[in-house]
Amino acid sequence: MNIDRKQHWEKVYETKNPDQVSWTQEKPVKSLEFIHGFNLDKSAKIIDIGGGDSKLVDFLLDDGFENISVLDISAKALERAKKRLGAKADKVEWIVSDITQFDPQTTYDVWHDRAAFHFLTEPEQIEAYTKIAEKAVKGFLCIGTFSKEGPEKCSGLEISQYDAKGLEEVFSPNFTKINCTTEDHITPFDTTQNFLFCSFKPKDS
Repeated sequence: MNIDRKQHWEKVYETKNPDQVSWTQEKPVKSLEFIHGFNLDKSAKIIDIGGGDSKLVDFLLDDGFENISVLDISAKALERAKKRLGAKADKVEWIVSDITQFDPQTTYDVWHDRAAFHFLTEPEQIEAYTKIAEKAVKGFLCIGTFSKEGPEKCSGLEISQYDAKGLEEVFSPNFTKINCTTEDHITPFDTTQNFLFCSFKPKDS
């Protein structure tokens, strides 16, 4: 299954441009609002989970953040991001990994995930994710998923929809919810997808 997932995403990023996939954002406004709201030093360690070729890293670099990592299952996605950033790409740690198999070697002040977590549909996948996050997050956890009013599939794959209570229950053993909000994402195809964004902090912080 893990090999199939990797093959799926490598093919997506090999064959489709940003304007041909639904998740593309010219500016990830909601993600930036959450991250800026954490009032972090520019030296804070930030990781973007499932970042692909998202432009979040561009904006964080422009904001002066110095310790950014981007993780994605697709090496091709990260290559596209690196090509877009040019010399700036050298300032970023690029990690090719299935998130459920990620072995973090450090802890992070911000763990950001927009539209990766909801692709985990099996209980063991979700449990693996939360255990890795528990180990890796010392500051803030920010998760963006499809809401109950959002799509039931994405990129041909089944997804898990969440409301604020459901997402809180998933992370409640180790994290305390700070804030949740929803956002209508307008896709490049001019359709609307409703997202739920929630922020958390570790219970021992």
